[in-house]
Amino acid sequence: MCDYALEVQNLCKNYGSFCLKDVSFDLPVGYIMGFVGRNGAGKSTTIKSILKIVEPAGGSVKVFGKDMAGNETELKKTIAYSSGTFESFRGTQADKFARVYASFYDGFDFDRYEALKKRFDIDGKKKLRELSAGMRVKFSVALALSHEAKLFIFDEPTSGLDPVARDEMLDLFREIVENGDKSVLFSTHITSDLDKCADYLTLIDDGKVYASGVKDEIISSHAVIGGGEMTDEIKRIAIGYKQTSLGFTALVKKSDLPLEGVEYSADPDIEQMLLYASKRAHSSLS
Repeated sequence: MCDYALEVQNLCKNYGSFCLKDVSFDLPVGYIMGFVGRNGAGKSTTIKSILKIVEPAGGSVKVFGKDMAGNETELKKTIAYSSGTFESFRGTQADKFARVYASFYDGFDFDRYEALKKRFDIDGKKKLRELSAGMRVKFSVALALSHEAKLFIFDEPTSGLDPVARDEMLDLFREIVENGDKSVLFSTHITSDLDKCADYLTLIDDGKVYASGVKDEIISSHAVIGGGEMTDEIKRIAIGYKQTSLGFTALVKKSDLPLEGVEYSADPDIEQMLLYASKRAHSSLS
């Protein structure tokens, strides 16, 4: 069995005003990866490039060890993707949409679909626009679990959900991977979601990944530092920083410590990492 559900190497896409720049990360089989960045950081573009919804300008994608290029039809049968919006089908009844969806998957199990509808309390007679945002995400999960997808990719699945619905969704992600043969990649800008269920993190800003790996290792390998005077050396190595008349704070790798002029340092949380990444235009991150 392949060790990785998803391997992304040097993925690029140029929209003129925005570029993906050599995006790379690996998602091991049986785990959940949070793909985190502020709105506009490049999360959706990366996901669409992985799935060839848009054609990337460069790079490679492997799913369970096989190249997406040349095996796209086969591999997409093992992938479940949802943005949770169903924008093009909002006037379609859920059950009718499911029948169309099932036609693309030889192994679609309608008995399982009915059982999952009942479990999630989904009214299949309702049109998709009549389902709440949380119900639409649950509906997409029900579809995916009915054809035994192995890789689940969700684009901002908890955006717009109330706290109860978000918590239920994160519990469902943990349930998906509990047998060790399925993997979940979900993009988000809600950092508390990552604390609850992500095993791995990939952090992106301005189209470029600046950290990817085991969540706890990423956090423990960085530090928020502060002091009175920002030096050129700190500017050079900072992932991002803030300056006021009272002094500075910055996010750095612990491997770059110690530094002169630093009065304190502390482990960051995910929200701080996201915040300082958005300040990276001030640094010389390569």
